[in-house]
Amino acid sequence: MVGQRDPDREQRRKARRTQSRVRGLMLGLALGDTLGSARGRPPATGPLRAGVSTQLACFTAEGVVRAMVRGRHKGVCHPPGVVLHAYCRWAALQGIEGERMRRRWVSCPSDKAWPDGWLAGVPVLAERRGSAPATVTALSRIEDPHSRIATPSRGAHALTRTLPVAVAGPQWAPQAGEFAGITHGDEDARSAAVQGAVLLHHALTAPLPDSPGEPGDRIAREALEAGIDALRSGRHAVSGDEHERLLTAFRYAVDRPAEPALLARLAPDATAPSALLGGLYAAASFPGRDRFRAALDFAAGAPDGDSVACVTGALLGAVHGADALPVDLVSRHELAWVLDTLARDLLAQIDDSPSGSEYIKGWDPHWWDRYPGW
Repeated sequence: MVGQRDPDREQRRKARRTQSRVRGLMLGLALGDTLGSARGRPPATGPLRAGVSTQLACFTAEGVVRAMVRGRHKGVCHPPGVVLHAYCRWAALQGIEGERMRRRWVSCPSDKAWPDGWLAGVPVLAERRGSAPATVTALSRIEDPHSRIATPSRGAHALTRTLPVAVAGPQWAPQAGEFAGITHGDEDARSAAVQGAVLLHHALTAPLPDSPGEPGDRIAREALEAGIDALRSGRHAVSGDEHERLLTAFRYAVDRPAEPALLARLAPDATAPSALLGGLYAAASFPGRDRFRAALDFAAGAPDGDSVACVTGALLGAVHGADALPVDLVSRHELAWVLDTLARDLLAQIDDSPSGSEYIKGWDPHWWDRYPGW
């Protein structure tokens, strides 16, 4: 009947909107990483190169899927261990301590290929695209049984590489801190990863605009403000000082948007807390759906532009969805298909578990080979 709501259609529409936002998060962080590294001036033609934050974020997303697969099939799972394995696969592809990594993860001679999973077959992920000193140093200690491998670093990769964790829901926010802590032992860096996951969760679940023509300024800022408020109390509460810094960055964006000097003050260095505050300020300074490129160009001007723009792109991509991203940039990014596939597969695992479980047969016989549960 005319005017009657169709629950199935509404559910399909909701699923499409969610998928667009998850794709927006993944593609947005990658565009931010790329434009930030280029200081907002990428080449006019040709492929856009992925940065190391994007490479590591791909392996975080893949590791989360594999952790979920393992939990479904084995009944128990320690996600940080599965994600550590993911980072070791990245290191092996990069030629970093390859034999040591193999000894750690392949306990006996075997014909089985390692690194395994489909992501290991992506050539771009085997290319050096910048430095990740804390991550590399920690992973190089993988065979040391007597100490934690993490360094005392508070570097920005603790945050940028863990941004995809937000897709798994707020219950996974503490895991973002655990994943950061695999290699970065600083408490502020781990806290920044948790805060980023909470802010991104609210961006992903923000209400839709009231009308098709609404630019989205209100939606984006309300989502960020809700995320900040969620960090004030409850299970994801941060210290009073940390919460005040987030609130200050947001208020600056509302009252004094897009001031380079303020951005430099909020994000003075290449640390995770700086990337978080700078990304929040840039995203809230340019909250409109049509200001994505302007937001990344501004964020790229921070002292460590790639990390700040990476966070900015993830936040705005999560709010507005993949369709809001500049087509001329997305279509040229060398990992666009990989990021899009990871986004879709992460949602498929959350919603439908294609490989089934210990007691239920899955509908995709190839899922376990794509995402082995270990």
